[in-house]
Amino acid sequence: MTAADSCSACRASGIPLMKLSLGKDFFGRTYDRLSPSSDQSPMWFCEGCSMQKNLQRDFRDIRAEHDKLAAGQHSELSNQEAFQRATLRLREIVAILGGSSGQSTLLNAADVKSLIDRFQTTTMRA
Repeated sequence: MTAADSCSACRASGIPLMKLSLGKDFFGRTYDRLSPSSDQSPMWFCEGCSMQKNLQRDFRDIRAEHDKLAAGQHSELSNQEAFQRATLRLREIVAILGGSSGQSTLLNAADVKSLIDRFQTTTMRA
């Protein structure tokens, strides 16, 4: 439990909360939000929102790499295996969002579906 009063996403209170701080992004790059310079406003999440925050992070990582690829820049998605893994992860995210109760406050399933469509267009051009 933490000193935070409620989940930063869904505002649920009186439940255990956790902070996502250290880890690796979808492409295996390390991130650290505990550093004082980058974590001035800590956010705390309930279990369900914590899972959705991980989905959101994966979606943002994949979208950023796809934007690089579409712009002709170096991208992790230049590797066919990474591209296929990212495509599968996007489909998993849509399935998870579709199966969860209630609307996600962190991630819009329509945005994920739109990125899947962009991936299919990229695949056709490749």
